[in-house]
Amino acid sequence: MSPHVLILGGTAEARALAAALCTRPAALCTRPGVRVTTSLAGRVAKPGALDGDVRVGGFGGASGLADWLRAERVDALVDATHPFAESITANAARAAAETGVPAVVLRRPGWRPGPGDRWHSVPSLDAAADLLPRLGHRVLLTTGRLGLASFAHLSSLHFVVRSVDPPEPPMPPDIQVLLARGPFTVPGETALLREHRVDVLVTKDSGGAATAAKLTAARALGVPVVVVRRPPLPDGVTAVPDVEGVLERLGLG
Repeated sequence: MSPHVLILGGTAEARALAAALCTRPAALCTRPGVRVTTSLAGRVAKPGALDGDVRVGGFGGASGLADWLRAERVDALVDATHPFAESITANAARAAAETGVPAVVLRRPGWRPGPGDRWHSVPSLDAAADLLPRLGHRVLLTTGRLGLASFAHLSSLHFVVRSVDPPEPPMPPDIQVLLARGPFTVPGETALLREHRVDVLVTKDSGGAATAAKLTAARALGVPVVVVRRPPLPDGVTAVPDVEGVLERLGLG
């Protein structure tokens, strides 16, 4: 029987990992072939194409995921979710510990400020909202369609909210929504900041190149950036930064 790898996906890295595993002639260095299943939470209406099998929806917490790992005879679990999918990562760690299934966390490296950056690091969306009125009045908010409730009380600020899918209330009263999916370019992001007269940018530390152009544009225009830090990984859990690292952990490097 082919070994079964479950990827908790939703990121470009998860997609790349599924493609890499599906091209491997052998998995775990022991048996021919590999079965790949990518699980998506279902929060994006039109996810990109994926290699291997795809399931959509939650598992019902850590215990539900553990049951699924057993029922589907999963040989390895890869958590390649968004760096801010804190509850999913915690459930994956607990399910792996309960079942004894080897687990790997795939996380792209976070962003780091460079010369000329005007970054303000905060621990949460609520903290970002508290800081905003002191930094500007026209905000580009790129934290996704979830979590806008943290900013709903800021009636004196104008928000340009960019997300893949339409956001849902509660939201700030003065809001303009831009539906777009990266990757974005520095010229495009520079034009966006200028067109909307943005004087402060709010983003999560998602990392990666697909959405990093806004940081370069903000640096060039002198726009301050509020960066929401990533939540910590569960105790005892470490991450690898790329697909090659996962393949090595699985014995495929």
